[in-house]
Amino acid sequence: MSPKSTPAPHRQQAFRARLALFAAALCPLAIWLISSGRLARPGETAAWALLCALLMASAPGRWMRPFAYAQLLLLPLTAMLNAPAEGAGLYLYETGTNDLGLASAGMAARAQDATVQLVNPAGLSHLEGRHLTLGGQLLYGDVPYDLDDPAEGDVDTVIGWFPAASAYYSQQLDERWSAGLALYGNFGLGLDFGDWAGKQLIKEATLIGLTLQPSIAYRVDEHWSLGAGVGINYGLFALTREGSGGEQKQDDGDWALNAKLGLLYERNPETRFGLGYASEVTYHFAIDRTITFSRPNLPGISATQPLSGMVNSPQQLMVSAFHAFAHDWAIMGNLGWQDWSRYNDNQVAVFDRTSSEKGLYQDSYHLAVGLQHDLTPQWTLNGGVAYDSSAYRDQSHTSLTVPSGSALRLGTGVIYAFNAQETLGAGFEYIHMESASVDERSLSGHYPTPALYFFAVNYGKRF
Repeated sequence: MSPKSTPAPHRQQAFRARLALFAAALCPLAIWLISSGRLARPGETAAWALLCALLMASAPGRWMRPFAYAQLLLLPLTAMLNAPAEGAGLYLYETGTNDLGLASAGMAARAQDATVQLVNPAGLSHLEGRHLTLGGQLLYGDVPYDLDDPAEGDVDTVIGWFPAASAYYSQQLDERWSAGLALYGNFGLGLDFGDWAGKQLIKEATLIGLTLQPSIAYRVDEHWSLGAGVGINYGLFALTREGSGGEQKQDDGDWALNAKLGLLYERNPETRFGLGYASEVTYHFAIDRTITFSRPNLPGISATQPLSGMVNSPQQLMVSAFHAFAHDWAIMGNLGWQDWSRYNDNQVAVFDRTSSEKGLYQDSYHLAVGLQHDLTPQWTLNGGVAYDSSAYRDQSHTSLTVPSGSALRLGTGVIYAFNAQETLGAGFEYIHMESASVDERSLSGHYPTPALYFFAVNYGKRF
């Protein structure tokens, strides 16, 4: 027998173990498919099953097995729980990690755990050994909508509470190559207007986006590293409104791919610069956007939902810097850009406006700075502030379904190290957004100072 051959009993044992793992992963997946009614769509069901099979097949080695368990079990959980973490025109980088307490500052250069691949896969080259990060997050949106006509009433908040989850894994393959796998959701939209004056137009609109991202990084030399990743994105969009025959619900799912590219420059162990690029994610949902909006004593008015800004994520670029000083302090920052003007070519027709409205969107920009302080060998404190410009050219002319504007973010957090291998983190972030006005005939109104609150906990382990 060759020294590299495997005895038959061992092969059978390995096969049974893999089969058991695969079955364990499919159980919660099957529960989600049944409960959500997705089994009526055999194509989507087959795609999910194939994805599980591919993940299972990709885990023959010891280096993949820890995350194989985590990702397969978290896949349906994240699909069920993942919350909107982005409103169109305002890109939010929160996924329940330590970056929350830093207001995302230094994301492309910090490279202290496996979450760096979210923005810059090249940062994986800075991590030694194996890293696993699991995150949980809770979002509350205080986003009321006040109608200009007092007789129509107001909406207390259109967002409310949403949970989310994420998982990141990295593996150093040799002195030059590193690999990573991430499961997260940083794109979505969730609106609940309830039983309001415009219920014929919209009652609820939800976009849930889930991304599985394999990544690879290559260390060119002691200073430079390159990285790339592929985002396998699944989106589920649902729209509910009141029709003449009662409540009408539409939903559809779609798959989309996008690319992640990264560059990391390590001047020395204390100073790093990172560059991350993400290509556009475009979903195509089979949703009937056109309706007839009927009001008492008024003729029927045609309306079209402006979905372009709701279901697309633009290409974006982020430059980050990280510098450690005085042995227990580190300062970091970001400069970012999002290509929202890309969607000005989409028709935005509402009520009796039938022509294309050019120039609704503009490119948005991101600026962040953060501090990290090692208070004791066990305790680390995070703090950060960030500013995002608005994707709207005019805040007095915004979309009803995209309540966003320029935003100020304040983050704080703490990390506790149980030992050299395990950490537990918690973070909080407050986002204060600019008011937005909507000009939609009898449904005209405004979003007065919308605010978002993020609460997160995360667990990190180094193997």
